[in-house]
Amino acid sequence: MARAIWTGAISFGLVTIPVKLYAAVQSKSVKFNQLDGEDHQRIQMKRTNAATGEEVPYARIVKGYELSPDRYVIIEPGELEALDPKKTKTIDIDRFVDLEEIDPIHFDHPYYLAPAPGGAKPYRLLVDAMAQSGKVAIATVVIRSKEQLVALRPIGDVMAMTTLVYPDEIVDPGTLDEIPAADDVKTNAKELALARQIVESLAEPFEPGAFRDTYRAQILDLIERKAAGETIVVQSPETADDAPVPDLMAALKASLDAVRGKDGGGAAAKKAPAKRSPAKKAPGSSRKPAAPRKKAAAKD
Repeated sequence: MARAIWTGAISFGLVTIPVKLYAAVQSKSVKFNQLDGEDHQRIQMKRTNAATGEEVPYARIVKGYELSPDRYVIIEPGELEALDPKKTKTIDIDRFVDLEEIDPIHFDHPYYLAPAPGGAKPYRLLVDAMAQSGKVAIATVVIRSKEQLVALRPIGDVMAMTTLVYPDEIVDPGTLDEIPAADDVKTNAKELALARQIVESLAEPFEPGAFRDTYRAQILDLIERKAAGETIVVQSPETADDAPVPDLMAALKASLDAVRGKDGGGAAAKKAPAKRSPAKKAPGSSRKPAAPRKKAAAKD
């Protein structure tokens, strides 16, 4: 059974809704322990004093902010909590916005909010009101001694809360040296048309259940095989460092052909010019060349 990781209240206007916070995501990444390569004993991580080498018990560890080398300001846990006691237990809604207004780059970590004792009715009222209005609530809350900007939105009968990244935490893409200026790279109409055909042919509704972590599955399979005593032969991965840069038009055409082959010539084939598709199929079929001759005879 899931355990609440935080308890508090949603506050908007004069309404207060007692709630409990639950993690909405459970990591399924494969975790490894660090071992000594000789006897396979586990490696222990110890907190040691950099000057004396003495191991420091957890109870003696404090938080310090570095002002300059070897000069710190020590901050006690109670001092952080005393900055604004009200915020430590309240999700303060500031405004309601449309979900489309929030750039996905701002989304950080998802949670679920459930009503605490006495909060069932106002909780349901807020969920229904937001669902009907189609709005998302923007709020602030203190979690683990850090003030978080969050978005609240209904998912079915549950209120979800996602922490948001503050604007000043997002790296300006203009600082990336590798991104060429738009005027420095020119594309032509044919390249753009082919690229759009590929995009449109691969367009379909997003279904999360259609995706799975194949890399994790391969790791678990590797672990099972080794645990069963199988000897694993490691093959060196192929590198493309010395591979020639492919011709862009050729790569686009090959990509489009691959998409058409994957869907049986469905959406992509329909968007292609009608006169080109029979010409490509003719070399692979003995029946196709006969059809044009019959039509020609009929016209005469």
